[in-house]
Amino acid sequence: MAAGKIIGYIRVSSFEQNPGRQLEGIKTDRVFMDKTSGKDTERPQLKELLKYVRDGDTVVVHSLDRLARNLDDLRRLVQELTVKEVKVQFIKENLTFTGEDSPMAHLLLSVMGAFAEFERALIRERQMEGIAIAKKKGIYKGRKRALSEEQLKDMQLRIASGQKKAHIAKSLGVSRVTLYQYLNAACTSCGE
Repeated sequence: MAAGKIIGYIRVSSFEQNPGRQLEGIKTDRVFMDKTSGKDTERPQLKELLKYVRDGDTVVVHSLDRLARNLDDLRRLVQELTVKEVKVQFIKENLTFTGEDSPMAHLLLSVMGAFAEFERALIRERQMEGIAIAKKKGIYKGRKRALSEEQLKDMQLRIASGQKKAHIAKSLGVSRVTLYQYLNAACTSCGE
């Protein structure tokens, strides 16, 4: 097997998370990074990574939950990479998969992946419980708004002037979905 490249994959759930810590101290030839929720099926940089890697490369990921949405996704991605003779290395769990793995390695992948999926579910459950308690106490403020009042006025003026919504969303640093949510909220509040 030829000496390949070290390819890093980073996924952060939000723009507030620090992506630098995931592969800190790891020398890579190239890094692909998605800024999206793990449950999101649209991970364009992961798709690019899958097209980019070649026989002999090693894909390095901070942890199992950074690569996959769930256990089935994890198994599929590891298999897709190892079939191409690409090694997959998870730093946090200290696991490496090559495609020539023993039944014990496959069991470890399944068990560790199941624990990661279970841990995410527990975190989500605790978060929802915390929000429910905060709402009962009247202290839940909700998620921080993506756009300020000034940005909202600017957005509405630009839309009225005929600018494309996709361009406006990009310039404001929000997705088109977020832009449309603000538009719908504005229409609802004005009685349209």
